Amino acid sequence: MLVAMKVSTEAATPPEPPPQLIRLPQGLVGFPEHTGFELLYNPEQLPFRWLRLLGADPIDFVVIEPAGVIPDYEVELFDEDAAFLGIKNANDALILNIVAVSRTTPPTATVNLVGPVVVNRRTGIAKQVVVANHSRYSARHPLVTS
Repeated sequence: MLVAMKVSTEAATPPEPPPQLIRLPQGLVGFPEHTGFELLYNPEQLPFRWLRLLGADPIDFVVIEPAGVIPDYEVELFDEDAAFLGIKNANDALILNIVAVSRTTPPTATVNLVGPVVVNRRTGIAKQVVVANHSRYSARHPLVTS
């Protein structure tokens, strides 16, 4: 008996990498009850990633790593925040900035450079902080300028 099988000629979509689980003991500003989240991404959507706050009602935020996207952005942490996170050097820190898209026409995208989420790469502990050098940045920095 001969069995026929259809084969797709379209390019296969690469599988998404597994989520990175991260603990946020103090939650995000405005969402203190969410203390755990997943960091998700699809390689085709980089530099954009998804920050999914876990809980009874999961909430998704679009985030970016600012390196290579925001020129001259340097995060300076207060000593208390670095100690809370257990960050001893810059390589320990993963910086994630939250992206906001307006409901205006045309929509605009801004990124919060004042209050990033800082993750200790070694432990997975995170905190949303106000950077020590906050006066240099805006909470509504245009992501794309014309």
